[in-house]
Amino acid sequence: MSLISTLARLEAVATGHAQPAATVRHRHLSDRPLVFVPLTTAGEAGAPLGALLGTDRDAPRLLVVPQPRDRDLRFAFLAELADVVLPYVDGYAEAVEAAERTETDPETGKRVKVEAELCADAPQLIVPSRAGIDFVRLLGRSMRFRRTAEQDPETPYPAPPRVPLLGRWLTHVGERARVPGSALLLAMTDVLARHWATGQSSLEDQHLGALLAWIAPPDDEPGTEAALRAELARDAQGQLLCPPAGPATDPAFDNRLLAPAIERYDRARTAFAAAEDGLEADDRLGALTAAEREIRDLVLSRTLPTWQKVWQGLDLLRALPAGAHIEERWTRDRWSFTGHRDRITAGEPPQPRRDDAVTAAGKLAAREREQARLEAQEALDDPLVMAGRRLSGEAFAGEVTDVVMAYSESRRPSPRPLITVRTGDRPHLAERVRVYRSLSGKPQAAEFVERAGDDLIVLRIVDKMGRGKTPEEGSVPDKGDPVCFTLFEHEQRGGAKLPDPEQTPWTHGGPPGEAVLPEADPMTAEDLL
Repeated sequence: MSLISTLARLEAVATGHAQPAATVRHRHLSDRPLVFVPLTTAGEAGAPLGALLGTDRDAPRLLVVPQPRDRDLRFAFLAELADVVLPYVDGYAEAVEAAERTETDPETGKRVKVEAELCADAPQLIVPSRAGIDFVRLLGRSMRFRRTAEQDPETPYPAPPRVPLLGRWLTHVGERARVPGSALLLAMTDVLARHWATGQSSLEDQHLGALLAWIAPPDDEPGTEAALRAELARDAQGQLLCPPAGPATDPAFDNRLLAPAIERYDRARTAFAAAEDGLEADDRLGALTAAEREIRDLVLSRTLPTWQKVWQGLDLLRALPAGAHIEERWTRDRWSFTGHRDRITAGEPPQPRRDDAVTAAGKLAAREREQARLEAQEALDDPLVMAGRRLSGEAFAGEVTDVVMAYSESRRPSPRPLITVRTGDRPHLAERVRVYRSLSGKPQAAEFVERAGDDLIVLRIVDKMGRGKTPEEGSVPDKGDPVCFTLFEHEQRGGAKLPDPEQTPWTHGGPPGEAVLPEADPMTAEDLL
């Protein structure tokens, strides 16, 4: 946690209200996101109890599994879930635009630009909390390998054809959520906590009701009291007034309301199956319908408050101006979505259960690179974030007090102007270390020359001045101009080239599909002295 984040949390405690941690919005928000509020059965993370989802704030769709231990009912739930999610995803797969991307030429090994189709937009799935992202990954892993009757007529429990397809999409957005800055799958608590600092711990910020109580307390009530009430207040039946954001439920709800309702449903279903004539079956069908409706009402009572809070969070986030680099990161999400669409269309198999060594190393390197890029872009977009980097000595801002034209000592001298910057910051500068400033959206590099005083820093600008002997207009700051330089690079460099999967060394498992060496012969009595 940076010093400025700590100061913001202390100020939140002192004032009783959350403090801004950003002045702009650092995540893309779709005009039509799919909000997904899931619930699971206690003790069985993979057994869904129900969900509230949809793109219309006023018309959510409720899905319920009245008996989570029933495999057929779970498959029916997943099929209904696919009926909602897949049309939403497919709605973004058709509209495309021409775009350029960089690929490696297989013959020359050089990076070349090629023209390709890029989806004009991409779907966005929003869940209440970080646990919801884990549940989406779990659903994807449990669904993408399901066998259908068409694939295997002898499979004992065939899944509807659209269930494995939904699993592949949920796996993709779940994996993409691990990439810093990605917005295909967002947790509302994480996005809100990125933009506001509260007076509670980061773990407590995962409670959506308590987090919103700090950011937008009712009737201007102190955030401490509003958050405490959101976490602990219960009604006359002992139920939480602000249910957890899921997918786990409150034990008091499970024991006092849900478990008895499921028992009544089981008895009603058993009685209906044992009915001997039509009249008796009609009566018992009514009892079964009433028991199922009771469970639906219970699930709705737990998910609807969270549904409303997610949309409240979206309203708060949309009120912030968008950061300058949001669209660049969203374009990378669109490329990711387009690539997965193409893999499914081409009939490629689902994602493997476990990545090989090269793929895993590539994913890790990409995430590290995207994390550094995200941190740099957020600082460039947001003066409040940049203030934190300045406090830590990773950047400095000031005013240009002097500009002296100088040239490099080479056969063809190039301009290397010296500028003096007056600053009150204390950057960690070493001899000839490079610093960077944003010039028309591109990083311009300069070298540290010396400290001319306690608050004066002399820099030598080394690029982005054109090819002539005279620097281009605007490429060198004038005396009196405000400037901000960073010690971190604005663009991230690619790492070392990884080997092909077929060349995986034996220390990392060998090439994919390589035969496993037989186990050693068992020890016998003759092996002992």
